Amino acid sequence: MKIKFILFIFASLWLALLVRVFFLSVESNSYYEKLSYNNTIKIDQIAPVRGEIVDINNKPIAINELGFKIQLAPHLGLERNSEIFEDEINTLLSLLPNLDREKMVKEYKKVDSYYNHNFIDIVDFVSYEELMPIYSILSLRENLNIVSSPKRFYPYSEIGAHIIGYVGRANKDDIANDELVKLIGYSGKSGIERYYNEYLQGLAGKREIKVNANNQEVEELSSQKPSEDTKLTLNIDIELQKYISSFFENKAGAVIVMRMDGAILSASSFPEYNLNTFVTGISNEVWDKLSNSLDKPFTNKLIHGLYPPGSVIKTGLGLLYITSPEAGPYFNVHCTASMPLGSRVFRCWKKDGHGPTEIKKAIRESCDDFFYKGSLRLGIEKMSDGLMRYGLGKKTGVDLPNEFIGTVPSREWKKKKYNKPWYIGETVNTSIGQGDFLTTPMQIAQFTALMATGKLPRPYFANKIGEAVVEPEFEDVLNEDELKRLPTIQRAMYEVCNVPGGTARNYLRTKVKIAGKTGTAQVVGILQDIKKRDLEHEMEYYTRSHAWFTSYGPYDNPQYVVLAMVEHGGHGGAATGDVVSAIYNKLLELGYIKQDSEDDK
Repeated sequence: MKIKFILFIFASLWLALLVRVFFLSVESNSYYEKLSYNNTIKIDQIAPVRGEIVDINNKPIAINELGFKIQLAPHLGLERNSEIFEDEINTLLSLLPNLDREKMVKEYKKVDSYYNHNFIDIVDFVSYEELMPIYSILSLRENLNIVSSPKRFYPYSEIGAHIIGYVGRANKDDIANDELVKLIGYSGKSGIERYYNEYLQGLAGKREIKVNANNQEVEELSSQKPSEDTKLTLNIDIELQKYISSFFENKAGAVIVMRMDGAILSASSFPEYNLNTFVTGISNEVWDKLSNSLDKPFTNKLIHGLYPPGSVIKTGLGLLYITSPEAGPYFNVHCTASMPLGSRVFRCWKKDGHGPTEIKKAIRESCDDFFYKGSLRLGIEKMSDGLMRYGLGKKTGVDLPNEFIGTVPSREWKKKKYNKPWYIGETVNTSIGQGDFLTTPMQIAQFTALMATGKLPRPYFANKIGEAVVEPEFEDVLNEDELKRLPTIQRAMYEVCNVPGGTARNYLRTKVKIAGKTGTAQVVGILQDIKKRDLEHEMEYYTRSHAWFTSYGPYDNPQYVVLAMVEHGGHGGAATGDVVSAIYNKLLELGYIKQDSEDDK
């Protein structure tokens, strides 16, 4: 029995040894073969060149400036190699005296380690013109590596800054979300550059190379080029953009020129800033100046600026009034310049009142009392629901990142945000675009297109992504009765610009017959005991009202929306009439607007 047990143990041990030998010699062969392959074959990714952004006329507005980055061999930070390290740094400084020694040393030491065997970037960019005269000297130094590295460049500097956006150094979040960004080192930070970042950066290429024990290249085994054609064409006309910017020196605000299908020909947020300062890193001095400015140049006011819309929403609200059973198409009031409500008095802007007022006169002369009394009939819920259906209080869908939605107040909104009840005075305030009502200029442009055509377009900047044409998108949001009554609102908007008493008529010098609506949005409230308000130009600048003017033209054949908003500009028509007139005249001059012979008369 004991002999059998011993034989069993002996046989088991031999079997185990045989199995292990089989595994080491046969089964693990593929594993060690792969390990050996990885020790001798290296895969190098090739960074793609970022796609250019061009305007509708193929003028480049974001390009790549030819240049190089300089890399230093690893492990020179060790004490035994300190002399070599200093020699390489001193050589670079002697040839390129504008380089920053402290920055180069910091960048090197941040990456250098025993485990890193790759050359380390110490200079992000040296232009082609600077480097070529000394290229032969640097290329002979075995510890230095010169690598082609284009840098983003914006030929028009600050023009269109907020829509184009800029490219900057990738941070940890950028790298975590996209492996390619780690290779490139840069990513889109704002505007179009960020929204279309994945497309613009393209796809990496790769090289398969054989290396020796010292990680030196022996042979190239295969190569695959990175993507090359990732051009993005915008609907923007950069020359028109430049022309419009000339009207906003020392002013803050926003301008949008949009085709009726939503294609944006020009859009600016003011003040603008130089995009090129952000590509390689902005100085603390410039950053502090921009970030501390009360005019907020970093804010993209087109989609992130939240403003009381004032009277520009009266067109949509008027359409709700004349198509509702509570008011109806023949709703009218007698404006006496004030409307008592509880312990408050709601005043009309015209101190003597407007007298008998129906819908067209109410919009033409912007009678507040008409909208006060109409709101008491319609109620906040129908007002809020209708205006949101018209595109306010939600994203327009424009191709820019992180669009804000604004606020169309309602009982439910106030309860959710403040846990407080709704008061009837808030309904009255909402009817003239004040109180908690907040919109973006992009929403008002979209809203104006709806008033002009009866369709709600999605605003968009991209004309072609590569060779793929971007198609317009529309929503049908008006019901049958609203479509039937819309011409009444359109005629009223025409009278705003062309009939005596119209709030914009005296401020327009345009060759195009247009329709529109002005708005003056208060920044500070007016106390009840103040019966005579200060004139806008007499007030402190940052307490003056925001000035709106949104329009479309030509009136008989709507082709473009033109919107201008001037922060603290005072009266809507006075502050914006000149720039809106100039834009329409320029659109006509450039051939964007086509007029019938009747329109020219």
